[in-house]
Amino acid sequence: MARMERNLMLQLVAMFLMGVILGTLAEDELFATTDMEMFVDELPDMPRIPGFDVVNGVPVSKSLKIGMFHKKWKFHRDLPPTPVFAYGTSKRTATVPGPTIEALHGIDTYVTWQNHLPSQHILPWDPTIPTAIPSAKKGIPTVVHLHGGIDEPESDGNAHSWFTAGFKERGPAWTKKRYHYLNFQQPGNLWYHDHAMGLTRVNLLAGLIGAYIIRHPPVEAPLGLPNGDEFDRALVIFDRAFRSNGSIYMNSSGNNPSIHPQWQPEYFGDAIIVNGKAWPHMIVRRRKYRFRIINASNARFFRFYFMNDLEFFHVASDSAYHEQPVKLRELLLAPSEIADVVVDFSKSNSDQAILANDAPYPYPSGDPVNEANGKVMKFIVKKHREVDTGRIPKKLIKYPSPDVSGSSVTRYIAMYEYTSAIDEPTHLFINGKSYDEPATEKPKVGTTEVWNVINLTEDNHPLHIHLGLFVVLDQTELVNLDEFKACMLNTNDAIKCQVNKYSSGKKTKVPAHEKGWKNVYKMTPGYVTKIFVRFFYIHSNTSYRFDATVEPGYVYHCHILDHEDNVMMRPLKFVH
Repeated sequence: MARMERNLMLQLVAMFLMGVILGTLAEDELFATTDMEMFVDELPDMPRIPGFDVVNGVPVSKSLKIGMFHKKWKFHRDLPPTPVFAYGTSKRTATVPGPTIEALHGIDTYVTWQNHLPSQHILPWDPTIPTAIPSAKKGIPTVVHLHGGIDEPESDGNAHSWFTAGFKERGPAWTKKRYHYLNFQQPGNLWYHDHAMGLTRVNLLAGLIGAYIIRHPPVEAPLGLPNGDEFDRALVIFDRAFRSNGSIYMNSSGNNPSIHPQWQPEYFGDAIIVNGKAWPHMIVRRRKYRFRIINASNARFFRFYFMNDLEFFHVASDSAYHEQPVKLRELLLAPSEIADVVVDFSKSNSDQAILANDAPYPYPSGDPVNEANGKVMKFIVKKHREVDTGRIPKKLIKYPSPDVSGSSVTRYIAMYEYTSAIDEPTHLFINGKSYDEPATEKPKVGTTEVWNVINLTEDNHPLHIHLGLFVVLDQTELVNLDEFKACMLNTNDAIKCQVNKYSSGKKTKVPAHEKGWKNVYKMTPGYVTKIFVRFFYIHSNTSYRFDATVEPGYVYHCHILDHEDNVMMRPLKFVH
C-alpha cells in the first residue's frame, strides 16, 4: 500500500474509532421521549422557493443556488438545539427539511447544489461498506437526487457523482455543478435528498431532505382541489432519536462489529418529526385541506390513521395523479413513498384530530409501536364552519393504462439478504450483485418492460426505479419458499429455479389507491411482485427530451437507506 493510502486509512480508522468512543460515552445519555411534551410546537411551513421567474407576465426558467450547511436546529421546545446538515439559500435561512421548490410544468429549473459542510461528519459512518471517501483531502461527500424527477443522467445525482465542499474533490462519475431539471413530466410531488455512495443514510439522517412540487395550472386548476399556501401543505415526516445534549443519536456499533463496526440494517427513532418539529400541532379551519405527505424516514414505515375516524381522500401517489380519488381510513407509506391526500376537517366531530401511526418496525413483522412513535401530530379544529372553495372531484387525471402485450422484455429481479454466523445481516444485494458490477438491466429508451421482483428476504423492501414509472400488476406468494430460496442462492437464476412453479401461491390484491403510476412500491417478503415499467413520458406518449443513454446512467434500489448503502442498489443503463 502506498504511503498516502496507508496514511488515509489510518486517518479513517482513527476518525471512526473516535466516533465509536464518543458514541459509547453518550450511550446512556439518550433524551427520553417522555421528557418531550407532545403537540406543543406549531407545524412549520417550510420556506417556498419558486423554480421559475416571471418576465412580462410570462414564466421563464430560473437558476437557483442551494447550499448544504452545518448549523443548529430546534426540533422541540424541550430539546436543546441539534447540530444538523440543512439545505437553504444561506446558512441563516437553511432548514430541516429544506425549502420546498415549486416548479412549473415545462419551465426549466437549474440548481447549483453547493456543499458548505465541515471536514468531519456529525454522525458515525462505516468505512467497511462501499462508501464515497475523499482521497487525501478532508470533506463530507454529498450529491443531490431529485426523487421522481425525469431528467438527464448528469443531473440525476448518481451515487458516484459526489463532491466535497467547494467541489475540491469529486467522485468518479461527477459531471457538472449546475443541475438541469426539465419539469416536463406530469404534475406531481417529488422530493430531493442526498445520494452519496454509502453515506445516504447518515446524510439524510443529518437533515439533507426537502420537497419539490411540479405544478401545471391549466391541468390542475379545473380539478378544484384545495389550493393556496394555507390549504395546500407539504408534510415531510421522519423519525429521530436524540441525546440529552440535543444531538441526533445513531448507534455507533454495528450488529456484526467484527465485519461492519457501525452499519446496522435499519435505523429507528421514537421521536416523530413533521416539517422539522417533533409531534407538532396545526390549527385548521373546518374545511378541506390538501396534504402532500412524504415519508422521509431511513427505514420506518408509517400506517397513518386519524384517532377520531376522519378519512383520507387519496388523489395522487408518488408523482402522479389517480384517475379518481380513493377514500381511505388508513394509509401505509414506505420510506420515500408520497401520498397526496385531502382531509375534510368539517367532518370532525371534535375540536381536535390526532394523526396516528400503527405500523410495526421493521415492517411488517417487527416491534409494535409505543406511545411516542404511535403519535404523529395534532390538528386543532376551529369551531365555526366556513365557506369552503376546495372540492374533491369525482374525476382527476387519466393516464394511459398499462399494455403488457407491447412489452418485449421480461426481467427477474431478485432481492437477497446475507447473514453472518450469528445470523445477523451483513449486506443485501439485488440479483446477487454489488452496485459496482456491470449493469445487467439495459432497457431501450421509449419501450416498456415487465419486471418480476422476487423478495427472498424477511423485510418489505420499497423498490425505487430512477427515471422509470411503473404500474403494479399483481403480487403472488412463493410456495415452498425455502426450497426455492436454496436454489436461487446456488444458481442466482430464476428461470433455472422454475420461478413459475414456485410463484403459485395466493395473490395479494393491489390496493385501489396504488393501482396508478408509481416510482416506489412495497415488495412483500416471500412474494413475486409483477410490475409494468415505462421508459417514456406517461402524459404525452413521447420519448424523453434528453439523452438518457449517456453516463453516468441511472440506478434502481431499495429505499430503506441502510439497505441501499450496503448495497441493495444496481445500475440502470439505457440504450437506443
